Amino acid sequence: MYGTLCLYHREKREKLSENFHFRCLPSEFQDEGGNCLRRAIFSLEAASPAICLLIQLEKHVTEEGGVTAHVYSRKEPVHLTEREKQKLQVWARVMPFREPFAWAVVALFDANITGGVGGFSSSPSSPLPPGLFGPSLMEASLDSDGRLIADAKTESSSVPVLVDVQSLRRVKENYTEEMLQDPKYKVHKPVKAILRLEIERLSTEDHDQDSIFECGSFGRGSTDGDSRLTVGPSFSGRFMQGLGMTKVTHNGRQKWSPGRKHRYLHSGSVGSIEFGKFDFRAIEFRSGSKVEVLPQLLHCLYVYPQSVNLSRKRNLFVRVELRKDDVDIRKSPLEALYPRDADSSMQKYAHSQIDANTKTPHYHDEFKIQLPAVLSPEHHLLFTFFHVDLQMKIEAPKPVVVGYSVLPLMFVCQVQRLDGSLPIAKELYSNYLQENVKERLEYLDDGKTVFKLRSRLCSSLYPVNERIRDFFSEYDRHVLRTSPPWGTELMEAINALKTVEPSAMLQFLQPILNMLLRMIRDGGETLQVAAFRSMVNIITRVQAETSDGAERNRYLVHYVDYAFNDFGGRHEPVYPGLCSVWRSLARSKAKGYRVGPVYDDVLSMAWVFLELIVKSMALEQSRIYSESLPPGEELPPLQLIDEVFKSIVQLYDCLLTEVHERCKKGMLLAMKLNSSIAYFCYDLLSVIEHRQVFELVALYFNKFAGVCQSLVHECKLNFLRIVCDHDLFVEMPGRDPTERNYLASLLMQELFVTWDHEDLTLRSKAARILVQLMCKHEYDARYQTLEDKMYIAQRYFPLVDLILDEMPVFYGLSTTEKREVLVCVLHILRYLDDASLVKAWQHNMDRTKLFFKLLEECQELLEYKKAGADGLMGAMPANDQGEGPLRYSEKLSPAVNQFLIEASRQDVRLTKISPNAQWILPQTSPEIGSFWKRASPVTNSSTSPGQPHSLREALAQAQSAGRSGGRSLRETLHPMLRQKLELWEENLSASAMLQILEVLEKFISAVSSQAVLTDYMRLDCITTIFIGFLGRSQPLPFWKAFLPFFNNVFRRHGATLMSRENDRFLKQVAFHLLRLGVFRNESIRKRSVVGLQILVRNAYHYFQGLSRLRVMLTITLSELMSDVQVTHPKMDGSLEESGESQRLRRSLQQIAQESISADLLRECGLPEDSLTALPEGVNGQQWSWAGVAELSTSLLKAVDAAVGHALLGPEILMNDKYATAEAYHGLATAYTNVPDLHIMWLLYLCEVHQGNQSYAEAAQCAVAVAGVIMHAIVGKGDHVWGKEHVEALGNIFPMLTGSRFGDAATAEIEGYGSSKLTVESAVKYLQLANKLFVQAELFHFCAGILELIIPVHKSRRAYSQLSKCHTSLTSIYEAILEQESSPIPFTDATYYRVGFYGKSFGSLHCKEYVYREPRDVRLGDIMKNLGNIYEPTVIEGKQNLHIIPDSRQVNPEDLQAGICYLQITSVDPVTEDEDLESRRERQSGRSSSTFSARVFDRFLFDTPFTKNGRSQGGLEDQWKRRTVLWTEGPFPSLVNRLMVVKSESREFSPIENAIGMIETRTAALAGELDDQRINEGDPLPRLQGLQRILQGSVAVQVNSGVLGVCTAFLSGEPSTRLRSQELQQLIAALLEFMAVCKKAIRVHARLIGEEDQDFHSQLVIGFQSLTAELSHYIPAILSDVTILGKHSNVLKL
Repeated sequence: MYGTLCLYHREKREKLSENFHFRCLPSEFQDEGGNCLRRAIFSLEAASPAICLLIQLEKHVTEEGGVTAHVYSRKEPVHLTEREKQKLQVWARVMPFREPFAWAVVALFDANITGGVGGFSSSPSSPLPPGLFGPSLMEASLDSDGRLIADAKTESSSVPVLVDVQSLRRVKENYTEEMLQDPKYKVHKPVKAILRLEIERLSTEDHDQDSIFECGSFGRGSTDGDSRLTVGPSFSGRFMQGLGMTKVTHNGRQKWSPGRKHRYLHSGSVGSIEFGKFDFRAIEFRSGSKVEVLPQLLHCLYVYPQSVNLSRKRNLFVRVELRKDDVDIRKSPLEALYPRDADSSMQKYAHSQIDANTKTPHYHDEFKIQLPAVLSPEHHLLFTFFHVDLQMKIEAPKPVVVGYSVLPLMFVCQVQRLDGSLPIAKELYSNYLQENVKERLEYLDDGKTVFKLRSRLCSSLYPVNERIRDFFSEYDRHVLRTSPPWGTELMEAINALKTVEPSAMLQFLQPILNMLLRMIRDGGETLQVAAFRSMVNIITRVQAETSDGAERNRYLVHYVDYAFNDFGGRHEPVYPGLCSVWRSLARSKAKGYRVGPVYDDVLSMAWVFLELIVKSMALEQSRIYSESLPPGEELPPLQLIDEVFKSIVQLYDCLLTEVHERCKKGMLLAMKLNSSIAYFCYDLLSVIEHRQVFELVALYFNKFAGVCQSLVHECKLNFLRIVCDHDLFVEMPGRDPTERNYLASLLMQELFVTWDHEDLTLRSKAARILVQLMCKHEYDARYQTLEDKMYIAQRYFPLVDLILDEMPVFYGLSTTEKREVLVCVLHILRYLDDASLVKAWQHNMDRTKLFFKLLEECQELLEYKKAGADGLMGAMPANDQGEGPLRYSEKLSPAVNQFLIEASRQDVRLTKISPNAQWILPQTSPEIGSFWKRASPVTNSSTSPGQPHSLREALAQAQSAGRSGGRSLRETLHPMLRQKLELWEENLSASAMLQILEVLEKFISAVSSQAVLTDYMRLDCITTIFIGFLGRSQPLPFWKAFLPFFNNVFRRHGATLMSRENDRFLKQVAFHLLRLGVFRNESIRKRSVVGLQILVRNAYHYFQGLSRLRVMLTITLSELMSDVQVTHPKMDGSLEESGESQRLRRSLQQIAQESISADLLRECGLPEDSLTALPEGVNGQQWSWAGVAELSTSLLKAVDAAVGHALLGPEILMNDKYATAEAYHGLATAYTNVPDLHIMWLLYLCEVHQGNQSYAEAAQCAVAVAGVIMHAIVGKGDHVWGKEHVEALGNIFPMLTGSRFGDAATAEIEGYGSSKLTVESAVKYLQLANKLFVQAELFHFCAGILELIIPVHKSRRAYSQLSKCHTSLTSIYEAILEQESSPIPFTDATYYRVGFYGKSFGSLHCKEYVYREPRDVRLGDIMKNLGNIYEPTVIEGKQNLHIIPDSRQVNPEDLQAGICYLQITSVDPVTEDEDLESRRERQSGRSSSTFSARVFDRFLFDTPFTKNGRSQGGLEDQWKRRTVLWTEGPFPSLVNRLMVVKSESREFSPIENAIGMIETRTAALAGELDDQRINEGDPLPRLQGLQRILQGSVAVQVNSGVLGVCTAFLSGEPSTRLRSQELQQLIAALLEFMAVCKKAIRVHARLIGEEDQDFHSQLVIGFQSLTAELSHYIPAILSDVTILGKHSNVLKL
């Protein structure tokens, strides 16, 4: 199978490229090492939907037995004679024939047809994306500043894919290419076959090394697009066609490097594909409006026979040959025809196909002919027409010549395209090209032009334009001296070049410019001026006609860099003449002469002439020294003669004047001319003496001295940027032999002046210039030794001095500019020697302080903040970052990459920190000149098509796009690129922090050795930086380096840092060390433990103990716990302690673990005796592990309290007032060491109690606060209060003990401590307590509090306040008297014992508490309240809640599993003087202690029971158990419930119960009969109480109590069971009871009036009845009845 491929334009019906011929053998004939498979590369001028790929297939017309008959005869095989069959077989062996088989047209850029690849059906395994060859081709360019500009719609390079073409159409006869799509012809039937193509889109670097025109050097300028297709064959699954596209071509200015001696002669291709032996690069037929040079050196002619119009049918084919003359037709023609096979040599003949048995044969063959370099009129093409005659004998078959056609080449080469007809001569004679011979020739069809053909000329040697040919001819005559010098014809030819069409001029641009330069070099003045003016006109037109938006035209760049060689040294260099003629023109303009528009043109294109001058010098330098110079040595500078250098200086001065004048007018031409001058100086530094160039630089700045216009200043900045970018910038000397680096000093001065300029754009540009230079020095392989880097740092260190001298200039920069400047400052400090650094610190202390302020700015601006994590984990929360300025990476990275793009041309991959230093070292790619590495097929298939394959490409895209849409750069990046960016940022931040740490360590050493004198008592020049280290997220390598530095600083300057002046610093250090103890990273957490131990060590040395440090750590721990997330939800929704809290707890525990201390110190790189060793000259305490353990325990209490409070959760805090109060109480207790914190939590607890209306507990909180303050005041020796006052307050709040506040009050910390413990504060909280006690009706506490306030007012003579206090005391005492005189005993609260049994109660399981409730809360109320609180918790634990209402003893083991129990029992408070062994029944007594103090810590309850197991029985069987409970503190307390810490029980027998009951009633009556109490009060209330008690004692209907006792114990058998002592006690109790009742009746008779006589009679009758009943058991009672009766009668009278 044979075929051709070409690009075809369907609308214009013309070919766009030459044919690519391929063939495909059957699988059994294929050879693995064969060369039949080739790739073809097709170029495109521009993408268009009309462009398609035309595929034409042919096959051998053979079958079993020979050639098919219909090729030469239309007869069917059955109609052929035997002789005709034999002739066909013989002819097939002599000349095998291939007939057209199928064709296909594949649209490449039509988006409406299958994703832009018309006719293609992607295979299932193909990853071909839609629109692979869409019209949006990848474009990229470099702007004027060298920044990469990438289109947001850029498509990345694709990978090879396989596509199948099924739209093959059959053809049965020969054809022309136009006939295939002509609608006049019948539609071809489809072919059942599939053509498979392999398609690849080539990336930027995939250019051939030979395409020099396309692949110019890098530099400033834009890029141009160009498309290429590559093809290689297979059919029916084996036709592998490679289809690909290359894109970007780069051009611009060559950057000269002195390290390459023959740099101007080297190829500047960006990168290339190394094409194989059989790769075919098709020539593109560019016919559009775009003017371009042919992509390679060409000189060939393409001929396309179209058709022959004959009068009869023939089997005709055409032979083509090239002849150099017409002398003898029998001579062999030239070997000028290209073969169709890659492995064949040039051929003499070529044949077309045979169109059989037709009058008008058509052909689609292409003949490529190599033209001679020099054409003569005799060169011509000869077409011979052959007819295959089937009537010939079998023995001698051969074609028969029908005729000849001749086409002279001189005629063909006059036009680029030819489409015409020729006659066919029957026979040719010698000299047939001459006119007289042509007249004798005989032609077919009467000499009609029956042979149609088409030709296309592709030549970069032979000019088609007549004016160019005339110029070439006149130039040859001038050079060969065949015409008078400077003849009129030559001048006319030079001037005529100005009117040549751009397309014709561009093809022969290089030879024309070379010829004009030669005339400028050695011509006379007139000829020089004419040639120069013509050259200016030509390059200006080329720039205008072929402009692609770039400043430097790529064709001119290619000419300067590659084509121009200054005549190879065969003639004198051109630069003297070029400088002279240009200088003359410039001086004429300066003198006021008219020079025309040519002067503006030469200024706009000045870069071309300046670079030609430099290259001419460089080529002369290379020719002079390269042969005599030993290998490996640099070329010495070119020695310019004085006259030439003077001419250059004069020209340079004229150009500077133009820049100056045009800058004032604000013209853009000034910027372009300024850049050209700068590059001119840049290039001269590699060619001539440096000091000569420095004269030019000095002339430049003298010209612009004192000018502050923005445009002028920008020109100066651009000039410095370009010149200082030279490769030898570091090694350059000064203007004088004694100076060093003139350019560096000039650069720093101008940069600093620019930072003070009002133009913000110039400031940013100056900072970016500095970054680029520092990056270049760092990446330069020549300066990698420490000596070189130190030399560079010393050259740039004066810039730091400039910044310190004018810090307001630095502060005036934007955030981005500061970051860039600070990165450079740190890089300078990294390599600067210690002597220079110490010398800078020795100037004065203020300057040193500014130096460290600069380092503080580094910390702030170069911090790495990782979004999305909490602050304790080493990153900044996303919501804390705000809308601040852009991150440094979003601005600094493009600046660094700008240098990488413009200077190094190397792809920087993943960066990392060097093991020996802390700076970012790039790992450069070995592919120099490669911008991005093309992604592999796997990577590309997994990423989106719009994502770039390189972090640098993404940053460049963001820079050019301007971050539209408000999205941050980080959000637009692919996740993989975002990870690379974050790693880059983290590495840079870590490097900066390590560098600052290294500088600090040098400063500490210098201060210790007194090399630097300082009077900073607080070392505040470094403490801020110190805190900045601890307060920012840092990687592990930083912490490993920081801890030895931390230990060194506190060892050398511990006395200063631990002084009270540095309290704030020390507290911040402690806070951040505790914060590090929360980190997940175990290594960082261990270092925090060692850091805390170092603080403890210094506390022993300089604090003489841990009291002050304990307070400080407690304060910082309180601040830290507000940031730590101490809990997190579990799967079931409940809360548990978080990992952060657990890690903090573990860190605090490890502080006091002596067993692991040595291992921790070794792991942190510290000596094992770092904690125990006592420094010289320090007389402090020795390390004590016991003291550290106590410190650790106190800190852990704070953590436990915070965790306990957080574990309650918001729901419990809202519903469970008891747990809430305990949580706040736990926090207050945990922070007892710090008065301020202790008071704060007590006040929070007070607010909680007030919200719950627990006024007594709230008042106790206020009393506790006042007690803390009073104890501190008494401890200070204030005489307002004494110890007796503190003791008096302790009677109100017994738990108040001041010993715990002793150390805290003296350990005053900045912002905390005794400074806030004043008398006014104490009085304030005592008044609050008084108010709350009044609300709780505990007036007896109020009296004690007011008595504590009165001494304060007395000492201050505040009589009005004293009056108020005494008035309040009066009302309080009246309230107390009212409570005592009330017939109903006053009760301030009720108390209940609650026992918890069940695992769902958590820590409450198997514990008992006493609850203090308001006096109106009954047993049912508290059962309901506790049930509501704990029932959700129990149900959540999948258990049931049961309440035990009685007070029996509970054994948890006997309770039912799966049920939680609450036992609630009412209990009574026990006073201090109460006899707990008394058998009497307890009633609300009125002892003296009852009102003197209502503080209870003991409670009791009675439980009746019987021995038979029943709870109730008769009096003779009823036992009683009295249980006494001791709580952990007295009520009222700071909380509503207190845990039971002790419990005792005693059992009373039935007789003891009976005696106790009688004694209780007797005591109640005796109390009412107290004469003193009766006389003091109103008789009426006393009478009512006496009547109530008498009625319950002597009335007949209620006397079952006393009678029941007598019946139970004095009648019958029970009395015999009693002991005599018990019997006597019972009788004595009864007798006393009756005697008291008799006395009470007598008193009642004296108090009553007439209205109560009936009630009194009933009492007397009841008493008599009771006496009669008791007389049966005790006869002695009767003796008193008669006396009572007499008195009764008297009373009745």
